Amino acid sequence: MSDVISFKNINRLAIPAIIAGIAEPLLSITDTAIVGNIPEYGTESLAAVGIVGSFLSALIWILGQTRSAISAIISQYLGAGKIEEVKTLPAQAIFFNVGLSILVLVSTIFFVEDIFKLYNASGLILDYCIQYYDIRVWGFPLTLFTFAVFGIFRGLQNTFWPMVVAIIGAVANIVLDYVLVYGITGFISPMGITGAAWASLISQFLMAVIVFILLLVKTNVSLKLRFPLNKELGRLVTMSLNLFVRSIALNTALYFATANATAYGDNYIAAYTIAMNIWMFTAFFIDGYGGAGNILSGKLLGAKDYNSLWRLGKRVSTYGVSVSLILALFGFIFYYSIGEIFTSEAIVLDTFYSIFFIVLIVQPINGFAFVFDGVFKGLGEMGYLRNVLMGATFLGFIPTLYLCNFFDLKLYGVWIAFAVWALFRGVALVLKFRAKFLPLLSQAK
Repeated sequence: MSDVISFKNINRLAIPAIIAGIAEPLLSITDTAIVGNIPEYGTESLAAVGIVGSFLSALIWILGQTRSAISAIISQYLGAGKIEEVKTLPAQAIFFNVGLSILVLVSTIFFVEDIFKLYNASGLILDYCIQYYDIRVWGFPLTLFTFAVFGIFRGLQNTFWPMVVAIIGAVANIVLDYVLVYGITGFISPMGITGAAWASLISQFLMAVIVFILLLVKTNVSLKLRFPLNKELGRLVTMSLNLFVRSIALNTALYFATANATAYGDNYIAAYTIAMNIWMFTAFFIDGYGGAGNILSGKLLGAKDYNSLWRLGKRVSTYGVSVSLILALFGFIFYYSIGEIFTSEAIVLDTFYSIFFIVLIVQPINGFAFVFDGVFKGLGEMGYLRNVLMGATFLGFIPTLYLCNFFDLKLYGVWIAFAVWALFRGVALVLKFRAKFLPLLSQAK
């Protein structure tokens, strides 16, 4: 299977995965850039988008883990030549996941104000949070459905169609953002922050419809719910639950970061929002190689080709780190221009520029962490991923954040904590990969 891990094949999967993977953060980053430049109350609007975006990302990551579980199981069965045995699994998994997402959505809408008060939002920022969330939240089940179908395509070794859907969604969101936030003289009145929310919701609906049609037309996968339950549904649920716990740990870090940044002051949460959107964008960019590792590692594990699996880990990590270095270099070259995309408020820009270098320095560490995270998902090692994230958050991020708060480092402390968090993850995953597969290298398929 040497051709499976060739540069051409890895990038055939990775490049479309990069484009598809940045769909959700691109929706948020577009909202951030456009909302941050609203003439009146731009800083408050920017802060609200950051807070709501953090909470919605938490929900999506916590419940969107079925995508990785579906991809891992399908790719493993594909590698073993037994794909017919899991043909009823995708529909069962999607119905379970979307049903759960609707339950969570309904349960949150009654406590919106209380939720964002936990993020230390108050006054006008709290009002904007509620306005933005009340519209944007309805795209939550649509995004989870889209992600689940992306997982099916990934398991089938196809990242092209998710890329197409992501491009359409991103372009639609950008156009709608401009039209609805700023308005069109004589036709559409400016809607401000609510316009950004409607733009995201419409884009998410469009993506869900298109990916549904592509699944019917381009694959043999049926979304008709059939019984009995597939034999792998139990493993999928277990994997998803492990990733569920993992995502809670991940989003605990994000919650503490956002809440602390909000408590520091309006300019701090606005600057944090800009930095976090850039962090998320680069993370999903790097994760394209994690996606390729996810797809191919599952297939190679199913085929028991451990030699190719070892070489895959080395190659995708090299590519991921290389991309992260390019992103960091790009950030340093356009250091000041990047900030001006999001806002013209001098105090916010000064705060952002003071910590942006930390975000850039950590990029190579993210390269290792995110790529091996994808590889381990493909291997089905969800329990270990859960433990790593819990350790990174509760033994790395939170103690570092509170230590930095003791020295009143404010946003410096938040991003130093994220650096420790990423380093913990990267080291733990690399060591585990070596310990597990080095002894198996002598085994031929």
